[in-house]
Amino acid sequence: MPQSPTPRSLSTATASLRTSAVGVTTALIGWFVLVEFVSGILQGYYVPLFSDIVVHLGIHDSDVNWFEAAQLLLSALVVPVLAKLGDMYGHKRILLIAAILTAGASWWLAFATSFWSFLAAWALQGFYVVWLPLEIALIFERGRRRSHGVSMTRRAAGLLVVGLQAGAIVGALAAGRIFAASADLTTTLLVPAIAVTLIAVVIWLFVPESTPEPGRTLDTWGFVILAWGLLLVTGGLAWMRMIGELHLGPAAWWWVIALVAAGIAVFVWFVRYELAQEDPAIDIRVLRRPEMWPVQATAFLVGISLLGAQGPLSTYAGTDRSLGYGLGLDATERSYIIGIYLVSLIVGAVLFAVTSRKASPRVVLIVAALLVGTGYALFLPFHLELWQVLLNLCIAGVGCGALVGALPAAAAAAAPAGQTGIASALTNTTKTIGGTFSSAVFGVVLAAGAGAVASQTAASLGGYLTVWAICAAGGFLAALLLFFVPRVAFADAPAA
Repeated sequence: MPQSPTPRSLSTATASLRTSAVGVTTALIGWFVLVEFVSGILQGYYVPLFSDIVVHLGIHDSDVNWFEAAQLLLSALVVPVLAKLGDMYGHKRILLIAAILTAGASWWLAFATSFWSFLAAWALQGFYVVWLPLEIALIFERGRRRSHGVSMTRRAAGLLVVGLQAGAIVGALAAGRIFAASADLTTTLLVPAIAVTLIAVVIWLFVPESTPEPGRTLDTWGFVILAWGLLLVTGGLAWMRMIGELHLGPAAWWWVIALVAAGIAVFVWFVRYELAQEDPAIDIRVLRRPEMWPVQATAFLVGISLLGAQGPLSTYAGTDRSLGYGLGLDATERSYIIGIYLVSLIVGAVLFAVTSRKASPRVVLIVAALLVGTGYALFLPFHLELWQVLLNLCIAGVGCGALVGALPAAAAAAAPAGQTGIASALTNTTKTIGGTFSSAVFGVVLAAGAGAVASQTAASLGGYLTVWAICAAGGFLAALLLFFVPRVAFADAPAA
């Protein structure tokens, strides 16, 4: 008769499981879902408070645009650098540093009393954007030890996006209620600061370190050139967005053209410089791989609808129906639409995590991109009723949710050992640039039609139709590009 296992043997078995690749990775995913939940809180918490922040700081509503512009600029600059440092010195170490910097900025934000102080703190809070790429790299590197890094990362990415969007919903719903209960903005802003501080402790105590790739060096000059190019392009796009808000006049367009053109010229210089380096900041040869460049291009295109189309959606939903279009919803009702859209993102992320186990990841990516294109294309004929808008958004949201989870994982899978962090991070950078570009273009498109209708403030229907057409074209183009990805891409390596 076999003996029952002793408590000592059970504890030994448990310890063995925890130290195995499977045990550690499973636990890691759980902690990272919590990290992304807090990241979502940061992304959803402040938006309902913007009107109160404006009053608190004594600024104009249009000044809020500078907050987003500053954070986008910082994230575009620091994400590639931090991701490369993660590949060199350990992804956990850099993740912890990014969390500490985000926590410090969040505490600063709570006690900021002037526009410039708040702006600096808001920009520095953008260090959280590197969390997801570093988490993907950590999961992938751990899974790769047992030859299941790709499939594990795909499933984990979907779960991380679920945590992210759930946090955004909770943050958006909680902020207004906490402010109403406390009647004090500083007290309200302490909540995300406390949450980020606690998550930094979680990362420090419970996240294992990755194994750095030996012999790597930091191409400092390469990153300087890259930062210069990103600063010029994103700065030009941010300036383009401000033209209408600040009533700068036609002459300001020459600055936009000059900045963007200069940025493109710097990027050309960057590519030539990197091709001559033994250990470049960003390996251009990797980016030219058939399984990599469509992923990065898709990230740019997804940023158009994911980051650029939300503002137009909100203003369209609030447009008076007496104009013959719009939904005429108040702020509370508009928030429900955004909430439903976020839920559809969660559904898309879950479906990606489930379907990627059996279906080809390449096919899943193509279908997701087609859903984004279809959802926004449906806006062109169907936009007058609330149910039509919700249906269109849900279709596009499912596709976006799948892509947000899929793209960093796909980039990590396509990258060679030692470059998973920078590869997955680049999807965030290209997505951010896509969102910045589309946000600027959409602002101009909608402003051009303002006053052409019965209201002097509402954008024209033609402006909204143009926005939706661009988003639809971006989704369909992404699906087309993904057809160029090899059929065997993103598959697990055979066991050694």
